[in-house]
Amino acid sequence: MSRRILVVLTVTCAVAVGNVYFPQAIGPLVAAGLHLPPDAGALVVTATQTGYTAGIVLLVPLGDRVPHRPFLVSLLALTGLGLLAAGCAPALPLLVAASALVGLTTVAAPVVAPLAAGLAAAGRRGAVIGTLLSGSTGGMLLARTFSGGLGEWLGWRAPYLVAAALALFLAAALAVTVPVTAASSRQPYPALLAEPLRLLLTEPELRRSCVYQAAVFAGFSAVWTCLALLLTGPAYGLDARAVGMLALVGAATMLCTPVAGRLVDRVGPDPVNLVCMLGVLISAVVLAAGSLGGVPGLAAVTFGTLLLDVAMQCGMVANQARVYALRPDARGRLNTAYMTCAYLGGSAGSWLGVRVWGAAGWPGVCALAALLGALALARHLLALAHRR
Repeated sequence: MSRRILVVLTVTCAVAVGNVYFPQAIGPLVAAGLHLPPDAGALVVTATQTGYTAGIVLLVPLGDRVPHRPFLVSLLALTGLGLLAAGCAPALPLLVAASALVGLTTVAAPVVAPLAAGLAAAGRRGAVIGTLLSGSTGGMLLARTFSGGLGEWLGWRAPYLVAAALALFLAAALAVTVPVTAASSRQPYPALLAEPLRLLLTEPELRRSCVYQAAVFAGFSAVWTCLALLLTGPAYGLDARAVGMLALVGAATMLCTPVAGRLVDRVGPDPVNLVCMLGVLISAVVLAAGSLGGVPGLAAVTFGTLLLDVAMQCGMVANQARVYALRPDARGRLNTAYMTCAYLGGSAGSWLGVRVWGAAGWPGVCALAALLGALALARHLLALAHRR
């Protein structure tokens, strides 16, 4: 795969993932612009994220049935039209409907990853996955900053219109950049939808990767869900902007995931997974010191979240490399199973984190993250022992 194609695909991942996250920063502006209560903007975020989850389940498996170039062009074009409709929406119901369409169709990233894995040489697959994940991380982080600043300057509609232009431009770029690929499956659509579950039942290595990522992502989500409660609580007394600034620490993962990908190519996914799981455990210990408050506590929170972010994202590179090597003809369906399990784990982690916070505070949340990391590590050590 040429560098030009990799750059275009990485930018596509960044823009597609950014479409899911940029509404989070302009929710209050949307509510004010439409003369609604302040919490009304949250409906837009919910609609986008719900649509995205549905898109992973309903559309990503089609990556094995439809040639990638027309499929990606169609997804980006529909996303652009949905963003345009959202930016011109005169009322909240139409904006929510358009946002759901945007979420449903902005699943280019989980479609691009199997395509890139197929185009890359076997010895370069990990590095390519790491580069794409770096783009996705950058899109997630920068989208909030971009939309918040542009929305304050030009109003809440401006981020939607700019994002629409980017999506439509990328649709045109993909039409002339992505090489022609043949569909790897001729199964009818209902069979494609059922295939991820069947693969989970029949592919032990897929189940192993799903367990790893679901557990680690659950701990990651628990920490980040409760972090705002810690920083805005009596221990620190900071405002929500501090949480947003701390989230930018995760930008370091943009540099780490390509390195992790090259390591996966060199030594395989298992050693990288082992280091990442140990990183999760160490990060939980460091994060627990955040309950001390003051400068030392804030330093512990900063370093701990950085280590947790790097461990989670680099582990994802290793897990995806393992999954894509299983069935080259079913990478889209494999990715659907993997991503669905990861997101279910993240949702469960957020739910558990809030409840543990209420019962045991920040130390309890850190203990939950450590427990989840330990479960993944125990499963990994059992797999290594079984191989020996």
